[in-house]
Amino acid sequence: MKWLASARTVLSSMVALGFAGALALGGSAASAQAAPAAQAAPVAHAAPPTVLWAAPDGHGASCTSRNPCSLASAQAAVRGIEHRGKPGGVTVELRDGTYRLSSTWKFGAQDSGTAGHPVVWQAAPGAHPVISGASQVTGWSRVGRSDVWSARVPHGSASRQLYVDGAEAPVAQATPAALHFAGGWAGSSTGYDLSGDPAALAWFAALTPAQLAQVEFDYPAGNGPWTDSKCGVARMSGSSLVMDQPCWTDATDGAPFSDGSGGLPSMPASQMPATIQGARALLGSGQWFLDTSQDRLYYAPRSGERPSAPDVELPRVETLLQGAGSLAHPLHDITFAGLQFSYATWNGPSAASGFADVQSNLHRTGANNQGLCTFSTPAGSCPWGALTQPLANVDFTAASDVTITGNRFADLGGAGLSFKYGGTHNLIEGNEFTQIASTALSLGCTYDPTPTATAASVIQDGCTPDPKAVAGDRVGTNEILDHTTVADNVIHAIGTDYRSACGITLLFSQHTTITHNDLYDLPYTGITAGVIEGHVDDADHPQNSTNINADNTISDNLIHDVMQVLDDGGAVYMEGHQAQYAYQPDGTLDPRATLANGLHVTGNVAYNDGSQYNAFYDDAGSEWISFSGNVEFHPLTSIGAQGGCSATGHFWVTGNFFSDAAGSYMCNAPVDSNVSGNTRIPASPGPGDIPDAALAGAGVTAGHQAPAAGLPQADYISAVSQGGANSTGGQVLIAGSGFAPSTPVFFGGRPATDVRWLSHGFLIATVPAGADGTDVTVGTYVPRPQITAPANGTTGLAASYTVRGTGIAGATVTVTDGATGCTAVAAASGAWTCVIEGASAGQHTLTATQTAKGGAVSKASAGLVVYVGTPAGAARLDDTDPSITYDGWDYSAGRGDGDYNNDLHYTQTDGKSLTSTFIGTGVKVLGEQYTDQGDISVSIDGGTPVVVSTVPADGARHSNVAVYTSPGLAAGVHTIVVAKVSGQYATFDGLEVDNPA
Repeated sequence: MKWLASARTVLSSMVALGFAGALALGGSAASAQAAPAAQAAPVAHAAPPTVLWAAPDGHGASCTSRNPCSLASAQAAVRGIEHRGKPGGVTVELRDGTYRLSSTWKFGAQDSGTAGHPVVWQAAPGAHPVISGASQVTGWSRVGRSDVWSARVPHGSASRQLYVDGAEAPVAQATPAALHFAGGWAGSSTGYDLSGDPAALAWFAALTPAQLAQVEFDYPAGNGPWTDSKCGVARMSGSSLVMDQPCWTDATDGAPFSDGSGGLPSMPASQMPATIQGARALLGSGQWFLDTSQDRLYYAPRSGERPSAPDVELPRVETLLQGAGSLAHPLHDITFAGLQFSYATWNGPSAASGFADVQSNLHRTGANNQGLCTFSTPAGSCPWGALTQPLANVDFTAASDVTITGNRFADLGGAGLSFKYGGTHNLIEGNEFTQIASTALSLGCTYDPTPTATAASVIQDGCTPDPKAVAGDRVGTNEILDHTTVADNVIHAIGTDYRSACGITLLFSQHTTITHNDLYDLPYTGITAGVIEGHVDDADHPQNSTNINADNTISDNLIHDVMQVLDDGGAVYMEGHQAQYAYQPDGTLDPRATLANGLHVTGNVAYNDGSQYNAFYDDAGSEWISFSGNVEFHPLTSIGAQGGCSATGHFWVTGNFFSDAAGSYMCNAPVDSNVSGNTRIPASPGPGDIPDAALAGAGVTAGHQAPAAGLPQADYISAVSQGGANSTGGQVLIAGSGFAPSTPVFFGGRPATDVRWLSHGFLIATVPAGADGTDVTVGTYVPRPQITAPANGTTGLAASYTVRGTGIAGATVTVTDGATGCTAVAAASGAWTCVIEGASAGQHTLTATQTAKGGAVSKASAGLVVYVGTPAGAARLDDTDPSITYDGWDYSAGRGDGDYNNDLHYTQTDGKSLTSTFIGTGVKVLGEQYTDQGDISVSIDGGTPVVVSTVPADGARHSNVAVYTSPGLAAGVHTIVVAKVSGQYATFDGLEVDNPA
C-alpha cells in the first residue's frame, strides 16, 4: 500500500530525528506547521527506539517479535521503559489481525513519550491491525420456516449498529406508508393520538411494553432542513403513543430565545415520522433486530446470502481509544499510525433523551432551554450554545503533540475522532474516515467558548470524560485547543445514521489549519467552523456571544458532492466570531490586523453542492473572514457561491473563481462585504475555464493519497471542448476522486488519446477522433448494465416491484429509485433480477450501477421513469422536486407573495433553463406574472419551443399561476424544458402533471 508505506517512511524519520528533523527528509508542509520550534539532535547522536511487538493472540510480557504480547502487556512495558527514562523512545509494532476490546483502551499522561521521541503505536510492516469493539456473531439458526435467522449474543449486548461483511446493515425499519398507515396522527405535548389511524393503532397495540420501548421514530428535516431528529416511544396509553422524555419536548417545544439571528425551530407535534425503526415485526431483507431481553440477534439475509457466510460484527464498546490527560499533566508525544478503528457504537440516542437535533449533530439531552443561557426565559444552561456533542469512538482530551497518521476510521457508530479540552500541536494527517454514523472529525467543545470567563467545573463537566480526574486543573487560556493541523485526510460517506453530521466540525480553537483534505459523498456540510455560535449575533447586535477563535485556516481542500440529503448548509459553513479584535494605538479598531487573525478560507475547490443556499456559507453572526483563490461550480443547481443570512460582516472576497454570485445575503445584510476581483466561470466548466493550478492545488497531496481512493470515481464530466493546451482534439474535464497518473479513461469503450493528470481529483482527457465524447468511463472499462423491466413509463407498480436487466456475468448490480433500492448478482448469462421493497407512491427514476468482480464500476444511463401507484389526475410538483434540474437558476424562500410552499426559483439571465421528465398526458408550468418579467420558452420532447409572455395585462402581481398549459400529450414519459427569453426575471413555482382521472 503505497500510501501507508509513505506514512511509515515519514514516521520513521520523525521518530529518529524528531519532527523538525523530519522536514529535511521530505516531511509534508502540514508536518512543518505542527513541528515544535526546538531543533532535533544530529542523526549520529540519536538513540534508536526500543521496539516492542503485539499481536491479537499475544501473551506473556516479553513483547518480542517471536513472542508478541497483548495490547495491555505492551502498554505496561512502554510505561516501564518511559519511567526508566531510556532514550530513543518506544515503538510498538502491531501484527496483523483483529484486536477485540472488551472495554476502552485508555491512555493517560503516564503513556507519554518525550519531546522528539514519541511513543509510537503502529502497524507492523505489511500488517493491517484492526482495533475492534465488537463481538463476532456466529451460531446462526433459521427461525421456523421464515426468511429470518437468529443467533445468541453475549449477555448485556446493546448496539445501534450491526456490520455485515464490513458494511453497516440497516436496523429493522419501514415507512408508515409501507405499513399501510393512514397518517394524520394528532400530536400533543406527550406524543400522538392514533385514534384516527386504525391500522397504526392496531400495529402498536400488538407490541408488548418491552417491544414498544425499543421502537424509535426518525424525523429528517423535522427541526429545520438541516436536522435529523430521532425520538423513541415510551409506552401506549389507550389510543395514544407516549413518546420518550425529554426527547419529545426538546424536539417539539424548544424554548424561544431573544435576539435570534437564526431560527432553531421546533418540530410540529403532529409531524409523521419518515421511518419507524426497532421492532422485530419490521424486519426486511438485509435488516437486523437485537432483542436485548433475550440476548438474541435476528437478521433477514439479503437475496442469495447465507447468514453463516458473512462476517457479522455486533459492536459492544462505545469508545475504542481514549487519550485523556489533564491540563497540568497532559498526554503528550504519542503517535498512532497505520491502524484501523472499527466496530464501535454510540448508545446515547437510545436513551430517553434520544437525539433532539439542533445543528450539525449537536443536540439537546436535558431541558428544552439547554444552551440558551440568558437569552431564554427562564434562563437555560450556559454558556450560549452548550449543547451535547456526539460521542467520539476515538477521543482525546488534554493531549498535546499527538500524531494520528495513516489510520483508517471505518464502521463506527459515533463520531470518528475528537480532540478537545486544551491540547496543542496535534497532527491528524493522511487518514481515511468512512462509513461513520456521525461526524468524521470533531475539534473543540461546546462548553468552552471563553475559558477565562466560564466556571472551570462547567468546562470540565462538559468537555472531559472524567471531571474528577481533572478537578485540580486551573482552567484559563491553557484550555484553548491550539495549533491543530488536519491535513491530507480523505473523508467520505459519513453521517450514515445522523445525517446532519459534517465532515469536519470545528468549534472553538486557535491556529487550527485544515488543509489539503478530500471530502465527498456527504449528507450535509463538508467543513463547519462554528455551530449555533452566532445565532444571537448579527450586524445590529454583534457582541451577544463571544469566543476565543483566532488565526484559523481552511485551505486547499477538495469538497464535492456534499449536502446530498439535508439542506441549509454548504461546502464550508461558518458562524459566529472568527477573530480576536486588534486595536490601533488610539483605541480604535484595526481592521487590517483583526482580519489578519481571522478565519482564512483559501484555495478550496467546491462543486456539486446539493444545497439551495451558498457553497461558502458565512451565516448567523459570522465575522472577519477572508475568501481568496477558491473555486465553486454547480452544473445542476444554481446557488450562491458565497454569502449567508444575518451575518455580522467584515468579509473580503477576492481572487476567486465562481460560477455563482458572491455576496449573496438573503436576509439581514452584514455591516460590510467587500467583493472584488473575482472571475466568473461557467456552471459546467471545461478544460481551460479554471486555471489548472487552482484545481491541482486542492485536495490530498500526491504523497498522501489514502486507500480511500481505491477505484477511481468520476462525479463530474464536462461537455467536450475543442482544442486546448497540449491537445489537437476535443477534451473533457473530469472531476471525482481516486485518480492516479495511470488512471485510464475511455470514450464509448475506446481509450482516450491522452489523459493529463492534474491531481487525485481532476483529469483532462482527449476524445479519440470519431468517439462518443458523452459516453465516458474512468478506470477499467465496464459496459453499462441495462434495465429491461419494468419498461420506461410503467405506472401502477406496487410498493414492492421486480426489476430485471442484463450485465456482466458475476457482476454485482445495485438498482436505486432515488430513495430505496436492491442488489443482485448477474448470472452466467448476464441476466439479473432484484426486488425493490417499500417504495413510496409517486414517480421514480431507476438507475443501475454494476460492479465487476475486479471492482470496476459502470453506471447505467438514468432516465428509465416509472410510477408506484396510480398517477393523480393533477399532481402538483413544487419547484424543489428532485425531478427538476436547473441550469443557472437561483432559489428564493419566504417572500410572502403567495408562492406555492412560500418558495420559488428565478433567473435574471436569458437562456438559462430547467428540465423535468414526467409521466403524464399534460403539463402546466406554474410561476409568477408581473411587470418585471418577460417571455419564457417551453419545449416538450425536443419539439419547437413555444414562447409565452409572463407579463400580466392588468399590471398586477399574480403568484402561483399557470403561465403555460400544454396541449394533450400521448400517455407516457415526456421531458419539458423551460428557458428565460426576455425581461428582468423569469420565475418558476413548479409543475402540474395531468393524467386521465
